[in-house]
Amino acid sequence: MAGRFDFWIRTQQDLIDAIDTFGFVPLFCNSIPGFSIEEHVDPVAWFDSGTDGVWEWKGPVIQSARCAYGKFFLHKAAFVRHDLFIDFANYRRCGDDFETLYENGEAPRTDKHLYDLIAENGPVLSSRLKALGDYGRGGRKGFDTILSRLQAETYVLISDFVYQRDRFGQPYGWGVAEYSTPEQFFGADFSARVCDRTPEESYQKLTDCLCDLLGVSKATIKRVL
Repeated sequence: MAGRFDFWIRTQQDLIDAIDTFGFVPLFCNSIPGFSIEEHVDPVAWFDSGTDGVWEWKGPVIQSARCAYGKFFLHKAAFVRHDLFIDFANYRRCGDDFETLYENGEAPRTDKHLYDLIAENGPVLSSRLKALGDYGRGGRKGFDTILSRLQAETYVLISDFVYQRDRFGQPYGWGVAEYSTPEQFFGADFSARVCDRTPEESYQKLTDCLCDLLGVSKATIKRVL
């Protein structure tokens, strides 16, 4: 594709390097050709049940690179480098923290309930979060939908994936997502800098970055952001 978004992932370090180099790295194919890990990964590292790959690397990469991960782009998961996530969150939030959003009537009570659980208990595994909030059969509804919305709004992110272990201490099965607020995960640096610019200034910075990275039009970038 056009632009400079060119890499090949064979190892966990390759993925970390891609995030450090490009800043925005969606996991799956999307409306911009070439703008995903899926299109740049060695097939063995994408989905080989006998070999660790991208799915097993997600948690360690989040922790090692200290990057944001969640359903940020087009309702699909992506890694975002810390410095760019600050502007990304400022733009998506329109400069408001969640309490301000709720007080202004722009977030439903259902979202506040789940957000507060994460803010009070994070980092918290999704299984624990469901139990705390009484989500499930006969209880509250919409857990996955609300979580996706909070991630899209950048008030919540996935801070790790935790695996169950057998009696030999070996991990098995699918990793369970652990949720945090960006304020919890990144700490004071994020909280102090997220409103350094106006949302409009953050949007311009992100647009310039992605246009240069991908070699596509601003209209295309606007649909992604």
